[in-house]
Amino acid sequence: MGKLISLIVLVALGYTGVYFYYGHAVKQEVQQQLDNRGLSSVSVDNVEYGVLAPISTSANLTVSITYRGTQADLDLTVEGHPVFSDEVSVRLDGLQALRLGIGF
Repeated sequence: MGKLISLIVLVALGYTGVYFYYGHAVKQEVQQQLDNRGLSSVSVDNVEYGVLAPISTSANLTVSITYRGTQADLDLTVEGHPVFSDEVSVRLDGLQALRLGIGF
């Protein structure tokens, strides 16, 4: 019984690590895609994804980006696995929210 609990804890810790690294890898991939298109001044702030996204090769994400006080939430689809695969494509599904800030 103790070995089973140890195995469950070990698998849970491994999955937690992959889950958080997946978010970091997706953030880097989206930022690189923006940089490749000449949008290097756009920064990726946050990536939101489901619990099962790190174990699938296709995931729907919400990415928060910022450009000079303007914030937007984008719905993206990631094909491929950014952690375990070299071939990853990011496709824009739509604009979820747009917030404009006016500073003086």
